[in-house]
Amino acid sequence: MLTIAVPREIAAQEKRVSATPETVKKMASKGLQVKVQSGAGEGSFISDAAFQQAGALLEKDVKSLYGSADIVLKVQEPMVSEVQFLKEGAVILSFFQPLSNPDLVKSLAAKKISSFSMELVPRITRAQSMDALSSMATVAGYKAVLLAANESPKLFPLLMTAAGMVRPAKVFIIGAGVAGLQAIATAKRLGAVVRAFDTRPVVAEQVKSLGAEFVSLGVELKQEEAHDKGGYAKELSADVHQKEQAMLQKEVTQADIVITTALIPGKRAPILITKEMVSGMHAGSVVVDLAAPQGGNCEGTKPGEKAISNNGVIILGYLNLPSLMPVDSSQMYARNLLNFLFNFYRDGKIEMRMEDEIIQGALVTHQGEIVQKAIREKLQIA
Repeated sequence: MLTIAVPREIAAQEKRVSATPETVKKMASKGLQVKVQSGAGEGSFISDAAFQQAGALLEKDVKSLYGSADIVLKVQEPMVSEVQFLKEGAVILSFFQPLSNPDLVKSLAAKKISSFSMELVPRITRAQSMDALSSMATVAGYKAVLLAANESPKLFPLLMTAAGMVRPAKVFIIGAGVAGLQAIATAKRLGAVVRAFDTRPVVAEQVKSLGAEFVSLGVELKQEEAHDKGGYAKELSADVHQKEQAMLQKEVTQADIVITTALIPGKRAPILITKEMVSGMHAGSVVVDLAAPQGGNCEGTKPGEKAISNNGVIILGYLNLPSLMPVDSSQMYARNLLNFLFNFYRDGKIEMRMEDEIIQGALVTHQGEIVQKAIREKLQIA
């Protein structure tokens, strides 16, 4: 019988957990023994007793937990020190950010750990139920709007009152991926007037279907110029970027709320909102920078902090919005992990089918090797 380990997350401010009683039951029904570290679910309001009732065994000592595990499920990447607790040849599923954690990747390879990075799950139809990145982006987009509404000195909806009309807040969203689309939907529900921009013209219809106005760049981009094979936006040419900046200057300075979501995998987030743009915004405007974990889309963003510019613009650079809503985040993430797990765990054993597109896309280290070419090149490994 293979053993699944669910450790308590030790990263600062991380309240999510990688399994829930629901997923524990399903793993146990497939013949897996599930061990959960005591207190692992506290941040997500899941008690040890709830895990036990679902069929899990509780383990207090983290070394014993890791040492007995064939498969480890985590949210955040393990510390290099934690890798030493794993037995050789174990499997671990987590968000790793492998391009930013070379020492961790090397330590996993040295221990012959098969590691899967959940942000590398390919965006194909068959893997939709495993797409943890999209799940967490959904939560982040929703929470971003609530944070903006809480900080803004303006009401979001149009109101007709005895004291006169209250005009609706103007929300501008940069990036119409999963997080951006959820932000649009949430801002519209609150009654704001919403405009959105994305370099990918293909998302215009999705933006409009949610009731927002799509802001066009005015430049016809080819598909290969706008996004990569995974659907992620690409860096723009210098000429197009200049046109983008001129458009953003106009939109940002007219908005009450700006939410940015632009990320390029493996690179620093592009600066889209300059200091000059911020200086042109009115006092009390709010910027929520969802790209803060990768440096931020706004020049005034301080990752992990709330900043206020000289002219009174509030800039939120919080790093882990999904952890602020741990109940549903944990439930969604745990289901993503479960579906991914059952893609390679079959009939009581682990089957690493290297021809599988999903396994190929997410596998970082295996049998002592770093298997992803892009990661080897970044780490300068032949």
